[in-house]
Amino acid sequence: MKYGICPISVAPMRLEAKDTSEMVSQVLYGEYFKIIEERKKWVKIRLAHDSYEGWIDIKQIIEIEAETYHEIDRSKHEYAKDLISHITHHNESLSTITIGAQVSTSKYLADSYQLESTSGSNKSDLINNALLLLNSPYLWGGRTPLGIDCSGFTQLVYRLCGFKLNRDASQQAKQGEVLSFIEEAEEGDLAFFDNNEGHITHVGLIMRDNYIIHAHGKVRIDRLDQSGIFNVERHLHTHKLRVIKKIM
Repeated sequence: MKYGICPISVAPMRLEAKDTSEMVSQVLYGEYFKIIEERKKWVKIRLAHDSYEGWIDIKQIIEIEAETYHEIDRSKHEYAKDLISHITHHNESLSTITIGAQVSTSKYLADSYQLESTSGSNKSDLINNALLLLNSPYLWGGRTPLGIDCSGFTQLVYRLCGFKLNRDASQQAKQGEVLSFIEEAEEGDLAFFDNNEGHITHVGLIMRDNYIIHAHGKVRIDRLDQSGIFNVERHLHTHKLRVIKKIM
C-alpha cells in the first residue's frame, strides 16, 4: 500500500483517470490518503477523513511513508479558519489555501502556517461557519468557498467544528439520529431531500425560525416547512423534505 498527501490548495478528484472526466469531489491542501490504484499519469486514492475515492493527477500529490500516514492519522487535526489564507513554503514563496484546508499537516510538506485557536463545537458555531460561506457559488463536487456543492457545504461546516460527515448527501443521511418533526429540530441539524425516485439528492443546515442554509445555485438561505424548501424569490418549493437528522 502506498500513501500520499495533497501539496496544493485544491486538486480535482475525478470519476475516471482523465482530465475530461466528471469531478466528483476535491482534495484540499494537507489532506492525506491511501493510493489504491496507479496508472502512468493518475492515481486512485481513498481520502483518510471520509473514505471517498476518486482519481487525481499524479503531479498533484506527494507520496509519504506509511509511518507518516499513521502518525498524521493519530495526531490532532487543525483546519484553516479563514475563507482565504496562505501557506509559506521553505523557499519563502506563498500559496493560497481555503477554509477547511488541513494545515496541521503542513510540516510534513516542509511548509509553515500559523495555527489559530481551536474552533468551537456547538450548534451556534455551525451556523456561524455556514454564514461565512453565504453566496459561495454552487459547483458539483466542490468543497471550497470558490465553488461548493450541497454536501460539500455541510461536510465543511461540520468539519470546522471537529465532526466528521461523509461526502455525499445520501451517505450523510445515514448518520445521526432521526427527528420526527421540524418542530423537534434545532439550529445546526441537517435536513435531507429526495427526488421523484425517492433517492436523497440534497442536504441543508437548519437555522432558527424555519429557515435553512444550503447550496443551490449558491449558498443561500430559504424557508423550510413540512413540504420542503420554499424559495421566496421563485415562489415555489424547490426540494421535497425526506428526513431530518441530529448529528451533534
